[in-house]
Amino acid sequence: MSLLKPSVQTPFHIDFEWWEQNDRDWRVYLRSLLCADHQQSLADVQEGALIDWIDPDTAEVKPVDGIQHALMSHCALLPDFVNEHTAVVEAVFRIFLVNGNQPMNAASLSKQLHRPAETILRTLAGPRVYRGLRPYQTSKPQDETEETEAAAV
Repeated sequence: MSLLKPSVQTPFHIDFEWWEQNDRDWRVYLRSLLCADHQQSLADVQEGALIDWIDPDTAEVKPVDGIQHALMSHCALLPDFVNEHTAVVEAVFRIFLVNGNQPMNAASLSKQLHRPAETILRTLAGPRVYRGLRPYQTSKPQDETEETEAAAV
């Protein structure tokens, strides 16, 4: 992770590796976000079942989790999926689910959630990681062993 302090322009995303490293099953959590109809209809869907989803902006076909697809294509479109009473962390997490986990910065999230960008930034950039919401990095840093070996050469 970068040592630079995030700003309102720093992109964030859901880091699903965080869920794995912290022994969290994000699919169980996703199921809890489904509307009542989808909770019933997807009750027997196998965990991790992937389906093809077509990005409406780019027409790119992407494999997505079946439960995530139901959230993105139906449940997230319901009026109360995200509203003014939804807690900041929960609202941000739900926005990332809706947009296919495309990185967004606090300024963009602020426009969608009608909440101050600084409040969103303080929440996401604090010492505690909530629901795997972390700064987005385009490339993973090398581990210390690789850095040490490279410096020795």
